Amino acid sequence: MMNLEDEIRNTDHSREKRSYFANLILQNQELLPQLIEICHLVDDKISCKASWGLEYICKDNLDAILPFLESFVILLPKVHLDPAVRPIAKICEYLILGYYKYKNPKIREHLIVRYREKIVEACFEWLITDQKVAAKAYSMTSLYLLGTEFEWVHPELKVTLENNYYKGSAAYKARSRMILKKL
Repeated sequence: MMNLEDEIRNTDHSREKRSYFANLILQNQELLPQLIEICHLVDDKISCKASWGLEYICKDNLDAILPFLESFVILLPKVHLDPAVRPIAKICEYLILGYYKYKNPKIREHLIVRYREKIVEACFEWLITDQKVAAKAYSMTSLYLLGTEFEWVHPELKVTLENNYYKGSAAYKARSRMILKKL
């Protein structure tokens, strides 16, 4: 039997290795619970590679994560290593886009209010803490859409973006401007 943790540890940033790993998971989705467990090893760099793999699966087949949303939202406040935060924030954005923009019936059924609230909390945390710009950008998009349901989110998002605008990078400012125009 294959040891998923060994497979992940042996994955490097080469396109060939990443592609092999992603295809391994896509072809063996019964490994998904184990992959999410490895994502929960937030103090170990293996969680970063596992999170990247989880993002790849969600990009290809977002429905695959739906049975594991409870575990996923428990992970959100724990993840802290930069290379893990970005893919986890991206998965949140995929879910929120699926729920609000694309109105995917399966996502709308599984992404219950409590899960959406946990995503709000995580996105605000990533937005106000020292994170890379990609995680902040994904969080802005998610929060904008979540604010269409949770009325307190838009005013908080506006204040946060305005307060952090001048100390943000060019990419941060560009996404902020886009979101602020919508607000």
